[in-house]
Amino acid sequence: MEQNQQQRGAAAKEFLQSLNELEDILQESPTEEEETPKTDIPKTSDAEPIDLEALEDAVADIEQYLENKKNKS
Repeated sequence: MEQNQQQRGAAAKEFLQSLNELEDILQESPTEEEETPKTDIPKTSDAEPIDLEALEDAVADIEQYLENKKNKS
């Protein structure tokens, strides 16, 4: 059980890192047709600490949803 929690925690951290990288990419290279919208969303370093347990639960829910969707196909 503890190993599963460690895997979920690692997956959650990797997911957040990927989101931050994607945000950076999108902000650095706007398309010619669109302007980059300015958001009031702070970077994770400026934001309040993230509840890791809640994030892990969210990742688990997403994984379960995807698995159920895969099994139904």
